[in-house]
Amino acid sequence: MHIKTLSVGQLQTNCYIVTDDDTKACAIIDPGDESNLILQYIEDLGLKPKAIFLTHGHYDHTMATDDIVREWAIPVYISNCEITIDTQPSPYHYMPSGDTRFYDDEDEITIDGLTFQIIATPGHTLGSVCIRCGDCLFTGDTLFRDNCGRCDLPGGDLDAMMQSLAKIDRLEGIDEVYPGHMDATTLDRERRFNAYLKRAARG
Repeated sequence: MHIKTLSVGQLQTNCYIVTDDDTKACAIIDPGDESNLILQYIEDLGLKPKAIFLTHGHYDHTMATDDIVREWAIPVYISNCEITIDTQPSPYHYMPSGDTRFYDDEDEITIDGLTFQIIATPGHTLGSVCIRCGDCLFTGDTLFRDNCGRCDLPGGDLDAMMQSLAKIDRLEGIDEVYPGHMDATTLDRERRFNAYLKRAARG
């Protein structure tokens, strides 16, 4: 497995391209902006995109989605709590187009040699998820290095966030943590130094 991080858009969202080394099949996690940068990377390496995974529906994690779907017609996975059926776009919800599929807690999606497990982690939004692949965890805006996602936007809930962080703390076999913004970290480090995760673990 190879993980490429592309920092995109004004809010420097981390878009991750997770690739099966043997087949070059890949999944795109949170294509937040700058579709040209994402498309160019994939084309330059001859990768075969199979799916887009969205950790939640905020605009800074979804803005390049439609451009990528127009290029490759691949499915988009998201929690159904994160979409809008309104005619006017919302910065807080994704407006689905094309092949949109909804995942639930503990769903598993396999792309060639890679298996992605969905972990429901509400708090930043109602339908926020983390995505596990092997010993790696993609945490969106739930868990950051030394921090956690804000809970004061529509759909946010501090109590739910604490429960989700406690759920992450209980995970076994996780090494690397890839958040939606800022630097990657490890779960062991966050257990030792992240005040929010430590508070959640204490209950």
